[in-house]
Amino acid sequence: MARRRNALNDSELSFVQHNKQSYVESFKSAIELFEKDCELRNLRPYTIRYYRNEISAYLSYLSEQGFDLTKLKPINITEEQIKENVIMYMKKYKGLKVVTINTRLRALRAFFNFLYRHKHIPKNPMANIKLLKDRKAVIPTFSKEQLNKLFRQPDLRTFIGYRDYTIMMLFLETGIRVSELTGLTLRDIRWEDNLICVRNAKSYRERLVPIQSEMKNQLEKYLKLRGSVNCEELFITIDETPLTRRGIMQRVERYGKLAELKGVRCSCHTFRHTFAKLSVQQGANIFELQAILGHTSMEIVKTYVNLFGTDVRDSHKKFSPVKVLNKRYH
Repeated sequence: MARRRNALNDSELSFVQHNKQSYVESFKSAIELFEKDCELRNLRPYTIRYYRNEISAYLSYLSEQGFDLTKLKPINITEEQIKENVIMYMKKYKGLKVVTINTRLRALRAFFNFLYRHKHIPKNPMANIKLLKDRKAVIPTFSKEQLNKLFRQPDLRTFIGYRDYTIMMLFLETGIRVSELTGLTLRDIRWEDNLICVRNAKSYRERLVPIQSEMKNQLEKYLKLRGSVNCEELFITIDETPLTRRGIMQRVERYGKLAELKGVRCSCHTFRHTFAKLSVQQGANIFELQAILGHTSMEIVKTYVNLFGTDVRDSHKKFSPVKVLNKRYH
């Protein structure tokens, strides 16, 4: 029997090299691969920026603890390292709140899940890491008095003041997110149907949100002041450029400080919670609320209904156990 040929031919070499496992060499390369995947999946720029910032913070923690990032590779990261050098470090030495720690862990989970799924690392260090348990705080909302005080702050004698008043009114009328509001264009207002088309939705599903006559009138007045400019975005700066997400958030926070609101953080998302509260109290059902807010899950919507619904409170007047007590004082 003839001896087999020792040297591999091109076809055999190609087969061997194709199946040879190679892992990502550095965190820089790993992050580039991850961000490229995020872009291919068409994630929002805000989401990609969130991942980038949280992963950068994670690497900073390791550097602060003496790890040489030039030599550290993703394949070196273990579950124990995540627990000791990330979770415990954030809790004990950074004093971060549970919500902040969980925000960071979600980003790390997405990052290492991607690396493991695409075989850039042999084992996923986040596979058994769970988010920290946290007490659910009461959802912050504005009271009616706070809303009236807040809406008195913009200077309606200026373009910026009138624009900001319109923005806050739209937040309260529709409950849309700040990122959704910045994505609104002139063509998104369906005047005849009393609707606004929300395109820049978190769920990637466009939705139609109703507006009433008072909101329509406010928008019409704002658009007359806005005039015809070389910009499609609905809300613009005094320089006629699109108003940014950060710009809107800063303006709303500023009015909150001017109004000296107590017991509630003045943010764009607080308007969203307040919309949900007032809608439930005025009789909106769970399906109507889900459609307007654009939630893909019922869980958060159920929370709003449970917190702000009046059915339980009204019924409690009838079955309150305290009624069985004999009155000692009159």
